[in-house]
Amino acid sequence: MNVAVKRVTVYFDPSLHRVLRLKSAETSRSVSEIVNEAVSMALHEDLEDLETFAHRAHEPTISFESALKELKRNGKI
Repeated sequence: MNVAVKRVTVYFDPSLHRVLRLKSAETSRSVSEIVNEAVSMALHEDLEDLETFAHRAHEPTISFESALKELKRNGKI
C-alpha cells in the first residue's frame, strides 16, 4: 500500500478467518486488502442508501394496512 495505514485488531470467527486466509492465498492478496475492500464496498452501499433515502424523503408514505387493502382491491392478494 502506498498510503499511510492504521493498524487495528479485528476478531474473526475462526471459520471466516480460515476462508479469508484461503482467499488471500488463492488471489495473492493480503487478508488486509480483502477486508479493506469489503469494508469500503459496504460503506459505499451505505452511502448509496443514504442518498436514496434523502432523495425519497418527501415522497408520500402509505401505511402497511393501506398497502394491503390496495393489493386486495387490485386482486393481488
